Amino acid sequence: MASVATVTRTTETVSPELQAYITDHTDPVDPVLAELAEETARLYPDQKGMQIGTEQGALTTLLTRIQGARDAVEIGTFTGYSALCFARGLPEDGRLLALDTSEEWTSVARRYWERAGVADRIDLRIGPALETLRALPEQEQFDIAFLDADKTGYLDYWEELVPRMRPGGLLLADNTLSHGRVVDSNNTEPHVQGIRDFNDRLMSDDRVTQVLLPIGDGLTLARKN
Repeated sequence: MASVATVTRTTETVSPELQAYITDHTDPVDPVLAELAEETARLYPDQKGMQIGTEQGALTTLLTRIQGARDAVEIGTFTGYSALCFARGLPEDGRLLALDTSEEWTSVARRYWERAGVADRIDLRIGPALETLRALPEQEQFDIAFLDADKTGYLDYWEELVPRMRPGGLLLADNTLSHGRVVDSNNTEPHVQGIRDFNDRLMSDDRVTQVLLPIGDGLTLARKN
């Protein structure tokens, strides 16, 4: 019997030229997002890869609008690019709960949220995200969620998020390809193994239907059944 990979079209390898073409044919980034990305790269050159890419940001806003989301949650905010994209997809009375541990990084985020006119939609809470999640009411309350924090904690975050998602809610998890290292059996780094364990857990989780997309460093999109 032929494997699925031999009978279906495979994902295109994205060269730098093709990536530039993708960017050029996605809605352009507005000045606020562009300046936020530039300042992040300047202030934190070693951490700039923690920020999502432009096409992923555009997808985030689009999915939030398609979902008709009013209540969102983000684990891992960094300098606020993804939060801004989520907030722009929410209605004026929508709310994003943004969780991070760094006052320094999120101080940059706050400035740009103000400039974009979405600061009133974002509830930023500084502290261990797992503790914040566990302190929330154990009820279905979120329409969309984004997971982009420490990779060894993904499974714990997931188990707190899923029960708090409304039926039909979307969960997005970033970096689920770990720069291709998930398929390198010789790589046993904790953050890589954390992603492998997370990906395997989702395959056996009958609470959701999910797909792993080759966007950025891998974006898993799951819908709560």
